[in-house]
Amino acid sequence: MESSTSVPGKHSIIQMVILLESKLRYSSTIFLFPLFLYERTIKRGEKVNRTELHKYIRHEQCSFSWDWGPSFPTQGIWKDVRIEAYNLYHLIYFSLTPFFVRRAQQWSLEIESIFNVVGSKPIAGLATVNIPKLQTQQTYSVKLQPGEGSIVLLVNISKNSTVEAWWPNGHGKQIGYNVTTTFIMEGGYQIEKISKAYFRTVELVQEPIPGSLGLSFYFKINGQPIFMKGSNWIPADSFQDRVTYDTLWLLLKSAADANMNALRIWGGGIYEQDDFYDICDELGIMIWQDFMFACALYPTDPDYLESVRAEVSHQVRRLKSHPSVVLWSGNNENEAAIASNWFSIPHADREVYIKDYVMLYVKNIREIVLAEDKSRPFVVSSPTNGLESIKEGWLSENPYDTHYGDTHFYDYSSDCWNWAMYPRTRFASEYGFQSWPSFSTLKKVSSAEDWSYTSNFSLHRQHHENGNDQMLQQIAYHFKLPQTTDPIKKFKDMIYLTQVMQAQCVKTETEFYRSSRSEIIRGEGHTMGALYWQLNDIWQAPSWSSLEYGGKWKLLHYFAQNFFAPLLPVAYEDNGVLYIYGVSDFHTDHKLTLKVIVNSWSSLEPVCTLVKDGVTVKAQSAFSIYKESINALLERCRNCTRKSCVVSFYLVGEDGLQSPMNHHFLSSLKDAVGLEKTQLSATVSQQDDVYLFDLQTTAIAPFVTLDVGSIKGRFSDNGFLMMEKRKVVIFYPWEPTSVEELEKSFTLTSLMDVT
Repeated sequence: MESSTSVPGKHSIIQMVILLESKLRYSSTIFLFPLFLYERTIKRGEKVNRTELHKYIRHEQCSFSWDWGPSFPTQGIWKDVRIEAYNLYHLIYFSLTPFFVRRAQQWSLEIESIFNVVGSKPIAGLATVNIPKLQTQQTYSVKLQPGEGSIVLLVNISKNSTVEAWWPNGHGKQIGYNVTTTFIMEGGYQIEKISKAYFRTVELVQEPIPGSLGLSFYFKINGQPIFMKGSNWIPADSFQDRVTYDTLWLLLKSAADANMNALRIWGGGIYEQDDFYDICDELGIMIWQDFMFACALYPTDPDYLESVRAEVSHQVRRLKSHPSVVLWSGNNENEAAIASNWFSIPHADREVYIKDYVMLYVKNIREIVLAEDKSRPFVVSSPTNGLESIKEGWLSENPYDTHYGDTHFYDYSSDCWNWAMYPRTRFASEYGFQSWPSFSTLKKVSSAEDWSYTSNFSLHRQHHENGNDQMLQQIAYHFKLPQTTDPIKKFKDMIYLTQVMQAQCVKTETEFYRSSRSEIIRGEGHTMGALYWQLNDIWQAPSWSSLEYGGKWKLLHYFAQNFFAPLLPVAYEDNGVLYIYGVSDFHTDHKLTLKVIVNSWSSLEPVCTLVKDGVTVKAQSAFSIYKESINALLERCRNCTRKSCVVSFYLVGEDGLQSPMNHHFLSSLKDAVGLEKTQLSATVSQQDDVYLFDLQTTAIAPFVTLDVGSIKGRFSDNGFLMMEKRKVVIFYPWEPTSVEELEKSFTLTSLMDVT
């Protein structure tokens, strides 16, 4: 509402009043939803407070609760407010889109500027584009028409300059070029826009694969197939005004440090702030961008669709200059929801919901995206069968078909160490297991009476049905549950075991996907993406995350640093035979040496070592480089049984190239013979800006975990199998600290400390 008053001899005073109406009451009124049901649910404090209400409001869907987060639907303006005044014209949107013209073997840059012209007459002028480092400067005559309209400038980059492309993390540099675009219009009015141009191409390849039904599903960046390694992103806080640049940098840098090159921005959260995408551009993190629709049947009335069209148009215009954004996706799991009938739609009504689905995601969202941005692919949903879903009328009979598109997969009851349970899919865009955050993170929001796995606090914070029991079941497959009578130690031991379990489960599944990238087995394979659920947390609670609320690394994130390494040996057993695959993201072949070491649990000295020279690990591939029956291996390494020994292995090259050390357990650790209580110790020292933890052990120690409580930072390695007497681990602080503070907060735990 606006009103104005004028005082003689004074300037006019304009008063603006903004009236905020409750989103809940608005939705209840418009869509006749009984609001008292929502309010009653909130008052009861139930775990998942979502109702049918949330889908009618274009608001952060997970703020009404999800199975990893609380119900805090916020109200009011939370971003900066500004007043923009102009009397001639105004630049509303500005974007840079690169294209590579194959015929001319030349890069071009499409610069789109959307103006609002106030007057009734066109305004003529000149636009100059200058890219100094690429020796490119061009001037254009332009004319702004009354109202809102766009000017598109096509800039051909000088062939005398070498353009360095933007590459994902681990595949090259993230080069950007400063661009100055100047508009000088009639009357001498001038607008200067300084921006950064990144040159990269992206393709989503869906084509037949020899020896397999269906189609491929993978991304090419700058003509190179790229295996997407990463996770799924949720909002970093229930209250977005608390999310700063530093918050985003810490979380995204942690993703890059764990060798990730991709994140999927999940469709139940928010479109992230500009800083998020700027950081991803800088770090080389590709973004799979969902539109914000998730796990619901959304309305398609005219007012709602009008709001959606404005939303989608704004977000595409805002984000399409970012090289990190490589895919638009219409929604999260709504194709699967209709196909699997999650919401018990009567058969007679099914066609109505299919029609609404096509209306919203295809005839509105998709059409706007394709009109606004021709430089990126678009898929309607995730999971989806891609082109096959289109062929079937935009809704496939089985969106989880491993022969097409991407899949989401969760199984909490089967043994996660059994690789055969996982789908040999084209692209794994969601999968994972839960764990609890560290005790230091929970302590900030709890008291002593809460420190039990079965306390009211623990039950209240667990929003996934049967989640705590599922973690116990998964732990019990391979580890002994704590029996101590000390309640606080028992709680800490349970937290530790959930993190060990989660890390080992996700490691097994991710390594299966990475090792499936090059082969077709029984018609399945050529997996080209592994994005586990989820990267970050929205509060202090059990979840699927690898980063706790506040950014602390769980053991899973340390494991990800290894299982996403560009060079990795992966082992699995099949019918009593041990296979080791060489997995490489490098763009060239490497001739390496494979070292396989067998240790007895009872000794730090290896029982036997195999050295295989001249192993060729092919570029961007995963193939078997070692094969031996377990019986033959145990016979060669005398005095070894499945329960008494463990297999370790790594790849090394003459040029200093080396993979992480990997391990294959021949039995569950609860059945291991020879493991004994070890004497673990550590000394702490400072070296420049980092701290060294010098560890020593008297025996093999599984899943050695270092923790410094609430001191912010990360270790170079954690949760490792310590098989040598001494190991030095580096601590990288995120804030000033000291040796004394670290020593005071430091704890050292291994599996043998769980009693």
